[in-house]
Amino acid sequence: MRRPFLLAPLLVLLLAACTAAPGPGADSAAGAQTPAGDRWRPRPGTDWQWQLGGRLDTSVDVPVYDIDGFDHPKKTVAKLHRDGRKVICYLSTGAWEDFRPDADDFPESVIGRGNGWEGERWLDIRRTDVLEPLMARRLDMCREKGFDAVEPDNMDGYRNRTGFPLTADDQLRYNRLVARLAHERGMAVGLKNDLDQIPELVDDFDFAVNEQCAQYDECAELTPFVEAGKAVFHVEYELTTDRFCADSGRLGLSSLLKKYELDAWRRAC
Repeated sequence: MRRPFLLAPLLVLLLAACTAAPGPGADSAAGAQTPAGDRWRPRPGTDWQWQLGGRLDTSVDVPVYDIDGFDHPKKTVAKLHRDGRKVICYLSTGAWEDFRPDADDFPESVIGRGNGWEGERWLDIRRTDVLEPLMARRLDMCREKGFDAVEPDNMDGYRNRTGFPLTADDQLRYNRLVARLAHERGMAVGLKNDLDQIPELVDDFDFAVNEQCAQYDECAELTPFVEAGKAVFHVEYELTTDRFCADSGRLGLSSLLKKYELDAWRRAC
């Protein structure tokens, strides 16, 4: 979930090296648990590119790309693989988006308040009877396109006004469900933000993705991932690199300065 900031003057929620382990095989059975040793597991300090907007630039010389899972076809993932990249599939797993091709598959009963983005609303993550098969199909899509990993977004609804009485336990159960679904498909999975639950979830996830921990003086909370030998892919939007790169390096984070649009522009530490 992207950090909120004030804009004229409405509150808007903004958007939201490597190991040689093989990526997911095309013949992996959806329900078969892939051994942890067969998954890609990025190490601390791994450089990366995160691009969710604009025309995809595949020329950035980094070992990891994080791109939108719906927007890019299998051939794009294959090209990145030929260039020696690992590729992460960005998905929203905690919010409904009216612009996705499967939007009509979500019953109104699980769709809550808006999350600050036009066309997006929080999901009732307690309703795993409804959401598990929907998310399983989304993760099947990531696997079938050849992605190595998943970045599930909006994974901290319990701390927001969703329209549902979500608890921390609800969030832990749901986040672990998403992690299990990814692992069953042979893909690594990252914990997106949700800093308060890192101690409980670090063993369930293969890496972390964080926005603005430096701006909010929270980066030390990601230490359990680094100590476990797992990458923390980190982005700042409003700080200059001289204000966060030194600390990021000391903590072992993989840090970038990006624009809120998350286009191709980047400045790495």
